[in-house]
Amino acid sequence: MRLVFWAGFWAFLVDQASKYLVVHALDLREIGKIEVLPPLLNFHMAWNQGINFGLLSNSADAAKWVLIAVALGISGFVYYWVYKDRPGNKGLIAAGLLIGGALGNVVDRLLYGAVADFLNMSCCGIYNPYAFNVADIAIFAGALGLAIWGGTQKQA
Repeated sequence: MRLVFWAGFWAFLVDQASKYLVVHALDLREIGKIEVLPPLLNFHMAWNQGINFGLLSNSADAAKWVLIAVALGISGFVYYWVYKDRPGNKGLIAAGLLIGGALGNVVDRLLYGAVADFLNMSCCGIYNPYAFNVADIAIFAGALGLAIWGGTQKQA
């Protein structure tokens, strides 16, 4: 279970450090937009009070506490699942990524009242209006990894 802890710890730490850097050090919350490598990578400040793509953002206060509870519940379930039906190392790392990312977004909701999204990527003539963060990447990678390596597959 050490792999779950360390993968989660590093996902959480990188997420929170990146948000601190962008929101506070680069002052993106005031500037709003920084073009890094347009159109491939831009920093666009977006405060997501809901879930993916801003869903549930109209009922911000109620949604905040519901989404915190859901994230904590899912994190607890994933930890219990991999504890009881221990996958191989890749599955444990995936679980840690998912848990660390979810906890990173929980901390945002507690500190800011919303999740700090800032990464925006577009390519090949396709404009992407949405922003995301490092926690979202960790959650997606963790969920995908658990779908592939979770459960009783016992792959190293």
